[in-house]
Amino acid sequence: MRIERIETLVCHARMRNWVFVKVLTSEPGLVGWGEATLEWHTRSVLGAIDDLATLIVGEDPCRVEHVWQMMWRQHFWHGSGIVRATAISGIDIALWDIVGKVHGVPCHRLWGGPVRDRIRLYCHLGGGHMEDFYETPVEEANRFAELARQAVSEGFTAFKAMAVPPTLPLEGLAPVRAAERCVAAMRDAVGEAVDIMVDCHARPSPAMGMQFAKALEPYGLFFLEEPCWPEARDGLRAIRQAVRTPIATGERLTSLYQFRDLFAAGACDVCQLDLTHCGGFTGARRIAALAEAYRIALAPHNPQGPISTAATLEFGFAEPSFVICESVHRDVPWREDVVQVGYHVDPKSRTVTANTLPGIGVTVNEEEIRKHPFQQELLQRVFYRDGSVGDW
Repeated sequence: MRIERIETLVCHARMRNWVFVKVLTSEPGLVGWGEATLEWHTRSVLGAIDDLATLIVGEDPCRVEHVWQMMWRQHFWHGSGIVRATAISGIDIALWDIVGKVHGVPCHRLWGGPVRDRIRLYCHLGGGHMEDFYETPVEEANRFAELARQAVSEGFTAFKAMAVPPTLPLEGLAPVRAAERCVAAMRDAVGEAVDIMVDCHARPSPAMGMQFAKALEPYGLFFLEEPCWPEARDGLRAIRQAVRTPIATGERLTSLYQFRDLFAAGACDVCQLDLTHCGGFTGARRIAALAEAYRIALAPHNPQGPISTAATLEFGFAEPSFVICESVHRDVPWREDVVQVGYHVDPKSRTVTANTLPGIGVTVNEEEIRKHPFQQELLQRVFYRDGSVGDW
């Protein structure tokens, strides 16, 4: 059996174009599906997948490690740049999907079987509706509370909010107090039985991240995400040492070596690797083993399309350190029309029981995908009050 060709299908989903990767084999009807979604870089990823195809067409799709090594190490440039890493990830997920289908088992059984009975999901405020999550002003604390109550009414026992505004490298108390009011309103709205996560989106400097972390510490966050750039490992470590709140980061990292340096620096409690950016299952399982050595929890980044979610859950059912899965369900109303999945979500508890279908358990409706062709993603820009460029 050989890889015959690699196809990409692009599905426009407002803020993101989902990039679905289809690996076709010489065995009639045997294909694998992966996802390589990268916001605002869709064309680049499509080109990178075409470039990688020249390396691996003709190879045995079941020699996944061998093919992964080729994609990562050959053509001179290693696969740690975000575009190439995303392309590798999509192909790798599709290859494991093929291996699962060849053996007639879900992917998580290829890696030793399930280590848990269920996985808890958390949502974004607004369920992934872009304007609710990304554009609700921090001055509207009551709106944050309203959206928090909505999440709980939909069965979620955990949710995430972007309750920290963009700030200059140093500002006064106003933005810190605004974030504090938002989190206080959410905590008052849902009580202590519900877990709240706050995503700083790596907007603050280490100095401002420290202020936000200390101000929000009394509210018992499940974790504080990206309180500063992941490159600022010393800043992350200092913030982590200064508060009891667990610190999460990692979605912007793409290689085992970057995670090695992050963990060794003592810079986080929660690893947010992204299956679609860190080398697929092959790369993620390496990172997970390293995280386990440091007793770091896994809570993968996963706001992308439905194949990414299916893959993340397969990964979670095989990884002991996996604690919770990010999910979106209101980004587009037709999300479930394009991909049907093999796992089951209990709507009352928003917990997932494992997929029982071979591979990652997805059935892809290509006709539905074609109803939503590529469009330029909605641009997101941030400028500070003085007109200078900020981090989105």
